[in-house]
Amino acid sequence: MFYDVSAMRTSNSLSSKDLLNLYYFMRLNRAVEDRLIALYRQSIVTATVFSSRGQEATSVGSAYALEEQDFVSPITRNLGTMLVRGIPPRDIFTQYMGKATSPTKGKERIHYFGDLKKGVVASLSVLGDMIPVMAGVALAAKMKNKPSVALTYIGEGASATGDFHEGVNFASVLGLAFVLIIENNQYAYSTPARLAAAVPDFATRARCYGIPSVIIDGNDVLAVYEATNEAVARARSGNGPTIIEAKTMRMHGHSDADNSWYVPKEELAEWAKKDPIDRFGKELRSAGILDDRIAQEVESRIHEEIEGDLEYALKSPMPDPEIAVEGVYHDHGQTGVARTT
Repeated sequence: MFYDVSAMRTSNSLSSKDLLNLYYFMRLNRAVEDRLIALYRQSIVTATVFSSRGQEATSVGSAYALEEQDFVSPITRNLGTMLVRGIPPRDIFTQYMGKATSPTKGKERIHYFGDLKKGVVASLSVLGDMIPVMAGVALAAKMKNKPSVALTYIGEGASATGDFHEGVNFASVLGLAFVLIIENNQYAYSTPARLAAAVPDFATRARCYGIPSVIIDGNDVLAVYEATNEAVARARSGNGPTIIEAKTMRMHGHSDADNSWYVPKEELAEWAKKDPIDRFGKELRSAGILDDRIAQEVESRIHEEIEGDLEYALKSPMPDPEIAVEGVYHDHGQTGVARTT
């Protein structure tokens, strides 16, 4: 089913402050990635930058529907999910720069890191690997009688991998509190979705596992929030997993090193008219929730946040070489087992 996105919706669970928060996080998502791309082109960031331009509503809307006790594993284009869960821009900047102050202390150069205190589980791979992992997280919660829901994402192309099918089947059979969001951004690297599957809707695969699915406009942050909120509530109440397919578009190359020459310009132009941030901003203005003054306050807040965190990252030291062998093996010293290094 498609959610009706013809009019502004102010759900009973979303206040005006919540709606402005959604707008803020989408703007912050784009601003952080734009700055990362600029840093990459200046060779300050040497790791490849993956942009979620055009997909911000999917990450932000879904993450906003989660509760504190829930767990989520973001993948390549889910920087917005991390921001909503409380990961600050400074962690993103230091991580990409490989600084000693980064979450992984310089051992990784992309946002594949987690913070379990914030319910963020580090991604292993974008090719479906996190589906069985997060199903396992949901199983652990069930065994401990905890009301936690586990959520992760996958691209439409990666839905053809074995981990996708094994993980979803596992979650279905055990009735786990698990939500999977398929981000159908039309291209799996350079392969168009129509060549990746013989069916137009990837969510229909949920029928094979006896679980519900919903297809939504991934560029409508409220549609994403509502669908995720419903799926999370269903999972938390013991009714098992749900697959959500968010129809969106990757308005950038696979990475900043890819100029997306394979995407027809007419297709990009059509999707540009559906920009999720511009669209939501217009809806908020029509509802009297956003005006020029508030919009400027949001932009000023984002500017100050990014500039302050970027300055911190630039001034942070690089890691000492010795750090490479730290945190590699678990320290069993307290149990009498020698630590391996």
